[in-house]
Amino acid sequence: MTGPLPLPDHPLVAAVKPLVDAMGAQMVGPDQAGPDDVVLSWEGEDVVAVRLPQLSESLDHILVALERRHGVPLSELDRKTKQSVVRALEARGAFSVRHGVETVAGVLGVSRFTVYNYLNRTETS
Repeated sequence: MTGPLPLPDHPLVAAVKPLVDAMGAQMVGPDQAGPDDVVLSWEGEDVVAVRLPQLSESLDHILVALERRHGVPLSELDRKTKQSVVRALEARGAFSVRHGVETVAGVLGVSRFTVYNYLNRTETS
């Protein structure tokens, strides 16, 4: 069994790499694309395929990125910042993922009830 083929040295690959990395996705050669992968073309030629992560993997990736952005574990943020994190996660669909509220509550170091309160506060604000 052989491993993945190297990606072409192409401007499209370089251009989409930061976005693919930020999403927690993976790039593969277009010939390795599965039915759920997104094949990107340049001037009619298939150049690269993007393998999107599962939603639960995306949530984990988003939480790690938020922690990196804030420079401290999310549980160490003050209440106001945690509320803004919850608003940002809501906007990105984090709570449509199974166990999303529980996952976020655990990372923030708060209860599920608190996350729901933050969400309700967002809706009424």
